[in-house]
Amino acid sequence: MNKLVLLLILAPSILSAQDLANRKHYVAHQTTGPLEMDGKLQEEDWQAAEWSDLFVDIEGDKKPAPLYDTKLKMLWDDKNLYIAVWMEEPDLWATYTKRESVIFHENDIEVFIDPDGDTHHYYELEINALGTEWDLMMTQPYRNGGSPINGWNINGFKKGIQLNGTINDPSDKDQSWVVEMAIPFEALSQRGPNATVPRDGDQWRINFSRVQWQLEAQGDKYAKKINPETGKNFPEYNWVWSPQGHINMHLPEYWGYLQFAKSPVDQEKVAFQIKKDESVKDALREVFHLQNAYFRKNGKYATSTSELGTSKSLDAYQLQYEVSATRYKISIPSIDSEGTWYITEDSRIWKK
Repeated sequence: MNKLVLLLILAPSILSAQDLANRKHYVAHQTTGPLEMDGKLQEEDWQAAEWSDLFVDIEGDKKPAPLYDTKLKMLWDDKNLYIAVWMEEPDLWATYTKRESVIFHENDIEVFIDPDGDTHHYYELEINALGTEWDLMMTQPYRNGGSPINGWNINGFKKGIQLNGTINDPSDKDQSWVVEMAIPFEALSQRGPNATVPRDGDQWRINFSRVQWQLEAQGDKYAKKINPETGKNFPEYNWVWSPQGHINMHLPEYWGYLQFAKSPVDQEKVAFQIKKDESVKDALREVFHLQNAYFRKNGKYATSTSELGTSKSLDAYQLQYEVSATRYKISIPSIDSEGTWYITEDSRIWKK
């Protein structure tokens, strides 16, 4: 099968109004002093930072609420983004100790970050209760033929793990675990040491996923629980901060928003304010999914909005099409400022 056709078949459905309304957001304020990465969150800055909403199932309201609670906080300074995640956990379990292991084959917490929001060159970090890491960079989503670059590392990354219980001991019940991390801005930029620190009001796309397996005791160890009907492991739970609507974290357009506030965390909290151009980008992403559906049916891309049989949500925008046999570039003028937003068949979105 043609690779392009296969990728289009695997593409998710069109964004809906409910998908967009369900995106979470968090305003991170600046620290007032140093933070020790020990997982204890005892500093006054962490105490002043607000907890996020509790995690939900990756598909949102389509599935029941998670069995155990998960929540997070974020802070920042001129060097790092700080993240703290608290996870309720009656059975602390982790065995992977080798870096770059496929951590999600066991219980873990995962961070996904796209600083410029173009859906390309985004970052993923997975950590288990032993502190073992798997960090990687995606050149583009899997749906567009992307593959993980495991050789990329979060240089300068620091973390602390706090285990409230006894790990790998099924004879008792545990309480929770906490991961505290410092992610250098330099590591989240292709410009390295010349990376630009976020400015007041800047917004990134970000999401968090907790992978949780059903466990059972086998002697003095944990093992994944077997479904007697299939003879295979029960599938893992995927609990996330901002619901994806699909069982797929590699759809960056569904992630939530992180807004940077310059004001210190111990002062009055800044309200989140969505950028006007987010509606423009959402319209372009709607066209992207409509183009995929059109290609599946017709073997070519549409050259106008009218061909796509679009919803009324696109009528307010001045869309321009540049289409060839296997590629396209579609644009809409910016609402916030001068310039134009573009999207191409690989889902990359940018402004110039």
